[in-house]
Amino acid sequence: MRVTEKGQVTIPKDIRDRLKIGPGSEVDFVADEKGARLVVLSSRIEPSQDDFESWLGSMSGTFDTSGMTTDEFMEWLRGPRDDLGPR
Repeated sequence: MRVTEKGQVTIPKDIRDRLKIGPGSEVDFVADEKGARLVVLSSRIEPSQDDFESWLGSMSGTFDTSGMTTDEFMEWLRGPRDDLGPR
């Protein structure tokens, strides 16, 4: 990598992905006996659609409504609707 006139360097994409470094992440360079190390202080990478799909798949089948229908569950959750007449 080359250092720009402003002292900036580009962190290669594969390293950014591996360390979850994204826009807004904070990093530091720490000098040691071998040179310098990049230390991630905070990651701010936005979750991708794949992350959401993976989470959603992991949650599938984990919610038990005890046999209630959607309408029954919604009434249990919110209480009876007073803006509707009797069914």
